[in-house]
Amino acid sequence: MAKDARNRDAGARQTGTRDARHLDVKICGITTADALDAALDAGADLVGFVHFPKSPRHLTLAEAPGLVARVEGRARKVALLVDPDDALLAQVVAAFSPDLLQLHGHETPERVAAIRAAFGLPVMKALPVGRREDLAPLPAYAAVADLILFDAKPDPGALLPGGNGRPFDWRLVAGLDAGRPLMLSGGLTVDNVSQALSEVRMDGVDVSSGVEDAPGVKSPDKIRAFVAAVRRVEARLPEGHLPDQPAEAEPTRATTAPGPEDLSSKVRAS
Repeated sequence: MAKDARNRDAGARQTGTRDARHLDVKICGITTADALDAALDAGADLVGFVHFPKSPRHLTLAEAPGLVARVEGRARKVALLVDPDDALLAQVVAAFSPDLLQLHGHETPERVAAIRAAFGLPVMKALPVGRREDLAPLPAYAAVADLILFDAKPDPGALLPGGNGRPFDWRLVAGLDAGRPLMLSGGLTVDNVSQALSEVRMDGVDVSSGVEDAPGVKSPDKIRAFVAAVRRVEARLPEGHLPDQPAEAEPTRATTAPGPEDLSSKVRAS
C-alpha cells in the first residue's frame, strides 16, 4: 500500500470517517517487526501484543517499547492480558502504550469495570463460546466493556485461553444485539473468514494462529492475504450494512444495561 494511502487510512481510523461497511481487522500475537510491518502495510485496524508468559506469543516488558513504537498511529495498539492484577496492568500500560486493553481470562464484569475506571482505557473483553449457554454473561460484560470478542472455548485444562486455532459454531453468535461492537475470533484463516462473515453479523475479526507458520511464528504473507480476504468481503457488502445473518440462524438478543462512560476519544466505535 502506498504511503499516502496508509496515511489516509490512519486518519480515517482516528476520525471515524470510513465507509460504514468497514470491518475491523485485528492481527494479534505480534512479536516481530516483520509481522508488525506486514499488518500495518496491509491495513490492519488493530495490532495485538500478548503479555502472558505461557503463550508462545508472549512479548516481554523489555521488548515491548521498541516494537510498539513502530506503529506510529497507523493502527490501534491492543495489549492482551489474562487475569492481570493492577501492578501488572500498570507495567504493561507503561511498556506497551496501548490504545485498548484486552482481557482474555476469567475477569468478572466487576473486575472489567474496575480496570477500565482505574486505567482510563477502553477494554475489549473476550468471551469464550462453545454452546449457547456460554452467552449468558454477555449482557453483564456488554454493560462495562467497550468491545466484546467471541472466541472458541478452550478445552478444560487447556494451557491457553485463546489462540488455539480452533473455530466454534458461528451460528451461536448470529443475530446478537449487545449494544457494543462485536468481534469474531477462533480458528479464522484466509480460507474461512469469508464464510464466517457471511454467517454472522460482526463489526470485525481477530486472527492470531490463522496467520502463523508455527505457534507464535507469524507469516507476513498470511497476514496480507487475511486482511485482503476481509476487504473483499467488505467490497461485496451493501453500503451502510454489515453482513446479514443467515435465515436459518436463530437470533439471540442480549439486552444491556446503560453502557460505560464514553471513551470514544481513545478508541473509535467499530
